[in-house]
Amino acid sequence: MARPKKDSAPDLGESHELTAGLIERLTCRTDIKAQAFLRDSKAPGLRVRVTNTGAKSFVFEAKLNRQTIRRTIGDVRAWTIEAARAEANRLRVTLDAGQDPRELARQEQEVKAASKAAAAVHAVTVGEVWKTYMTERKAHWGERHYQDHLNLADAGGEPFKRGKGTTKPGPLHSLMALPLRDLTAPTIEAWAEREAQTRPTQARLAWRCLKVFLTWCAEQQQYAPVVHGDNPAKTKKARQALGKPAVKTDVLQRGQLGAWFSAVQQIQNPAISAYCQILLLTGARPGEVMTLRWEDINTQWKGIAIRDKVEGTREIPLTPYVHHLIATLPRRNAWVFASPNSASGYLTEPTHAHERACKSVGIDTLTFHGLRRSFKSLTEWLEIPAGVVAQLMGHKPSATAEKHYTVRPLDLLRVHHEKIEAWILEQAGVPFDASAVPGALRVVTG
Repeated sequence: MARPKKDSAPDLGESHELTAGLIERLTCRTDIKAQAFLRDSKAPGLRVRVTNTGAKSFVFEAKLNRQTIRRTIGDVRAWTIEAARAEANRLRVTLDAGQDPRELARQEQEVKAASKAAAAVHAVTVGEVWKTYMTERKAHWGERHYQDHLNLADAGGEPFKRGKGTTKPGPLHSLMALPLRDLTAPTIEAWAEREAQTRPTQARLAWRCLKVFLTWCAEQQQYAPVVHGDNPAKTKKARQALGKPAVKTDVLQRGQLGAWFSAVQQIQNPAISAYCQILLLTGARPGEVMTLRWEDINTQWKGIAIRDKVEGTREIPLTPYVHHLIATLPRRNAWVFASPNSASGYLTEPTHAHERACKSVGIDTLTFHGLRRSFKSLTEWLEIPAGVVAQLMGHKPSATAEKHYTVRPLDLLRVHHEKIEAWILEQAGVPFDASAVPGALRVVTG
């Protein structure tokens, strides 16, 4: 057979001993097919593939289970001919051993990917996972609960809204920079001892949230391998370091009602004044009242929809005096207790005004939750059924009959709730005509 000319394209129907010149002259006619192959005579299975765009690469081609398989070795500009032959021979040995080189390559890639992912998980910080956790769980949390998680991990350093100085880092901030794998029981125990010395109440809240966070991590496939044990935060030593919260006893006595109402009604901000009174008269949680929207007030059926942390939403009666207080408030935005100076649009710092009002009449250490406690305590004077009070306050039923057999409609709750409100106002000496049009009267103390 005549030797082809050095400037002519090689015959693709024959095997050739590959050379750089031969590969350079290799072409593929664009009007016939998308690619063409030049076989090597020295390494069976080695081919040079050329596409109709002129791209050339070494490939390995063989038969497996009567099917043609191909595996790209690499670009002809990156591989030498001898290196390509060596790789083709290696793939041939693999194939002769009954193994598909493509499957081996896929498994190798999976191992590399898994190794890379494991390395990334081992390097991930608590702060990075905390953000992911908050994003995923936000839809299941209330607004206040979500804000608590933000505050617990906050870096601090922001100027106070009032006065000089800057905010302190949250209790969990010191843990955020740690790799998740280093969040061990000894680390958490040392953190608990340190935080309990300066802010035990916040530290206990942070610890409870941290336990839930680590339980969530243990349930996630990507984080479970680096979480130590079932939950490294659930240790006796950490619990003992944080101690138990003291029993709160701040409560308004029956004889203090008149002085308290008189002081609270003189608060300059009408939203704060109404907020404090409604807390006492409904027994609701401070956050539940603070985040009331106008759409939650049903003036037709005299009800208030409370966003409850236990049941999701509960409805309580809109009693006459509470209706009057709400009717006197201006509609600045979607929130009942609006605040033009707050980023959220509603009251965020009414505590100071309430503390000043209490001190002015000699009532010390009465918290907003103390007002909720006062509501429950004052109902004892009226012998209101415990189940009614629990339903108004949003407590879980404590007996089988309450859980499964007692269904109280809003109108039945109203009978008891209006009785409670009227009695408290009477004891406080607050004159009020329950039949008057809401908002039409200016209520004063006697």
